[in-house]
Amino acid sequence: MNDATLVRKGLFRKKMRAVLLILSILIAFLIFGVLGAFYSVFTAGVDVAAANRLVTVNRINFTMSMPFAYWGRVQQVEGVDNVTHASWFGGYYQEPRNFVQSFAVDPESYLAAYPELVMPEDQRQAFLTNRTCLLVGADLAGQFSWSVGDRIPLLSNIWQKRDGSSSWDFDICAIFDGNEATVPANYAMFHYDYYNEDLAFNNDQIGWMVINTTDPSVNDRVAREIDNLFANSPAETETSTEAAFNQAFLEQFGNIALILVLVIGAAFATILMIVGTTMVMAINERTKEIAVMKTLGFNEGRIFGMVLSESILLSLIGGLIGLGLATLMVTGAAAALAGFLPGLSMPLSVVLVAIALMIGLGLVTGIVPAINATRIRIVEALGKT
Repeated sequence: MNDATLVRKGLFRKKMRAVLLILSILIAFLIFGVLGAFYSVFTAGVDVAAANRLVTVNRINFTMSMPFAYWGRVQQVEGVDNVTHASWFGGYYQEPRNFVQSFAVDPESYLAAYPELVMPEDQRQAFLTNRTCLLVGADLAGQFSWSVGDRIPLLSNIWQKRDGSSSWDFDICAIFDGNEATVPANYAMFHYDYYNEDLAFNNDQIGWMVINTTDPSVNDRVAREIDNLFANSPAETETSTEAAFNQAFLEQFGNIALILVLVIGAAFATILMIVGTTMVMAINERTKEIAVMKTLGFNEGRIFGMVLSESILLSLIGGLIGLGLATLMVTGAAAALAGFLPGLSMPLSVVLVAIALMIGLGLVTGIVPAINATRIRIVEALGKT
C-alpha cells in the first residue's frame, strides 16, 4: 500500500463527511467560475479598447446628444487622425423582447475608426454606398438567423419618423465580425443620413464622437482641446480614452469587480472555516492511527505530507467538479445570451486562478492539521482509551 492509497483512504474514511465537504467546495468554485466568466465578458470592452481612441460625449450625461456640427470642428484639432460619430437607436425586431443594439453612424469614418471590424470587401463597399444598408454583427445575425439580402424592419420605442411611424426598413447588405474573439459583434449599424433625414425630432444631433489620435502620447492634449472648443456652450463635452469611457459605462450597472470580490470572498471565508475545522477534527479522530504509522516507521515529514495532501486533494476534487459545472453553465448561457453578451465563455485566466485557489485553499486548511499530526506522541496516543 503506497502513500497515495493511504491519502485516498484517509480522505474518504467517513464518506458522508467527505461528500459534504466536497459539495461545499464545489459550490464555492461554481460561483467563482460563473461570476468570473461574466466579469470577463463584461469588461471585454475595456480590454480591447485602442490606446489611441478617445470618446467625446455630452458633459451632462452620455445619453444627451450634441450638435452634428461638432463633428466637423473636432476634425480640425491638431493630433486628430480620424473622427466619427454614432447615435443610439436601440430598437427591436418584430416585438419588444427582440432587442437589437443598433446605432446610426457615418459609415466611412466609423469603419476607419474601428479597423478590428472585418467583413468581405464587396460587403464593405455595399455598406458604404447603400443608404438603407444595415451592417449586422455576426453574433446578432446568428441570433435572428439573418443573412445578406434579407430586408427587415427595426422598430423603436424612442425615435419616430415624420409620418408618425416607428418602423424603419433596412436591407442587410453586410455582416461583420471581429478580428479577435474578444471584439464584440452583437450590434448593428446604419447610415446616419438615412436616419436623420426622416427623423421626426432631434434632427442634426449626434450621440457621441470617437476620435483616433495620431499617437497615444497626444491623447491628453487633444482631449483638453476638444473640451475647450465647446466650453460655455449649451452642450459642453467631456472627452476621455475609450477604456475610461467603457469603464465608466460599466459602473452605471454597479461596481462589478467589488461585487465579485465580496461574493467570492464570503463564500471562501465560509468554506475555509468549515473545511479547516473539519480537517482538525478528522485528524484528532485518527490520533491512534497516526501513532501506529509512526510505530511502523513513518517519519514526521512523511506524515505531514500525507495529511496536507488529503486537504489539497479534497480541495481539488470539489473545486474541479465545481469549475466543470460552471463551464457547462456558462456554455449553455452563451447560446441564449449570444446577442447580448457575445464571447461569453470560460476564460483560461479564470481556470488558472481557480486552480491556484484550490491549491491555496488546500494548503491553508491542511497546514494546522498536518502540524498537529506530526506532534502526536506514540506513547500518549496509544495509551488513550
